[in-house]
Amino acid sequence: MKPISNSFLVFAVFLFFFSCSEQSEQQDKPVNFVLIYLDDMGFGDLTLTGALNYSTPNIDKMAANGMFFSHYYSPQAVCSASRAGLLTGCYPNRVGFSGALDHTADTGINPEEETIAEVLKKKNYATAAFGKWHLGHHKKFLPPNHGFDEYFGIPYSNDMWPNHPTNKNYYPPLPLIEGDEVVETNPDQSRFTTEFTERTVDFIQRNREHPFFVYLAHPMPHVPLFVSDKFKGKSEQGLYGNVMMEIDWSVGEILTALKDLELEENTVVIFTSDNGPWINYGNHAGSTGGLREGKGTTFEGGQRVPFLVQWKGTVEPGRVDNNLVSGIDILPTIAEIAGAQLPEKKIDGVSLLPLLKSPEAEPPRKSFLYYYRRNNLEAVRDGQWKLVFPHNGRTYEGFAPGENGQPGQVDEWSEVEPGLYNLRRDPGERYNLLKHHPEIAERLRGIADAARKDLGDELTDNPGENRRLPGQVE
Repeated sequence: MKPISNSFLVFAVFLFFFSCSEQSEQQDKPVNFVLIYLDDMGFGDLTLTGALNYSTPNIDKMAANGMFFSHYYSPQAVCSASRAGLLTGCYPNRVGFSGALDHTADTGINPEEETIAEVLKKKNYATAAFGKWHLGHHKKFLPPNHGFDEYFGIPYSNDMWPNHPTNKNYYPPLPLIEGDEVVETNPDQSRFTTEFTERTVDFIQRNREHPFFVYLAHPMPHVPLFVSDKFKGKSEQGLYGNVMMEIDWSVGEILTALKDLELEENTVVIFTSDNGPWINYGNHAGSTGGLREGKGTTFEGGQRVPFLVQWKGTVEPGRVDNNLVSGIDILPTIAEIAGAQLPEKKIDGVSLLPLLKSPEAEPPRKSFLYYYRRNNLEAVRDGQWKLVFPHNGRTYEGFAPGENGQPGQVDEWSEVEPGLYNLRRDPGERYNLLKHHPEIAERLRGIADAARKDLGDELTDNPGENRRLPGQVE
């Protein structure tokens, strides 16, 4: 047997240290973030959650390569409030948000609140937002004034234009904005999914050597539905399926770009929705996957939506996590991963980083507050139990849905009875156990009392001690 030559040993040692150096360099790189936020996608709108007659293979692949959270809640079941909670890490009512702002609104996000982008700018991140904003349409409220280097999109929902199905000519022409200037009105919405995706991919490519955060807020599958020519007629589910297939294509384009640029292992990709489906739009609406009610309600179908996280090399692939998490947790999670300071003002979210790293981690969130309308605390959850307080709320039940872009009837002020539901055995909230477990109900009422003192509750005439005002047009 020939002895190993000195030159071979030197070469082997060089390879070993080169490999270690390369791994260390990869680990030392700042982590990038891609946040994909859909509009009105329901819990059942992906192949992996039961979608029928169309498929979402790229989103399914993202779940296979990352984590799927089965008990994720949007901050609130309506557009503006949900986005306020997402980008500030606060319950929306803490920062003065409720409902969906339109062209008449003189309020928006307060400049004193810190968004995810502003938190990351302190760590020298490049930041961009593409798609729907909905946190105020006046210039002072637009993304360039809240931490985003680039913005291209619409200031509010895509149905807020003269062609609204029930409010014809109430809304002005829909503006398409670049930076803080209107560049077009009433744009062809069939361009949206593709164009916002292409902008996102371009931003990633231009910043591949620099830490970045990109917020892609697709205006769809919110009605009115539009799809590009390449996806027309592709789904057996009709237009809604076509739209979801193009959104799936969008996710695939982003994941492919990250892979081609060798950025997968230091990029966190997040995919979720602002609230559940707008059920009264019938075949132009999504699916709750069997959860009760939908958008605009604090039942599970309104706020419980898919939440996926891919972070190759850190998140164990194919994991399903059943812990309670929310959109208000995304800011503190991103901040901890990036090593960035949290906002100076109080936030409500908690970091999910321990859960991302280990299935054995202690759940960082035990309870969640379901607010709606201006400031109504309509329910609280603790563990597997959910206590619903009596209130007047939206219901879709008992009404025939609309078709082909026209809404069906809905009752906005239905009387909701108090109830206690075990979400482990009854995610559809059909079996009221309030009379059977008074001790559990009392424990959840204690959580509600603390919330009312802090954030208020108009159902009990409590103003709350720690609510903040939104931004105001002078």
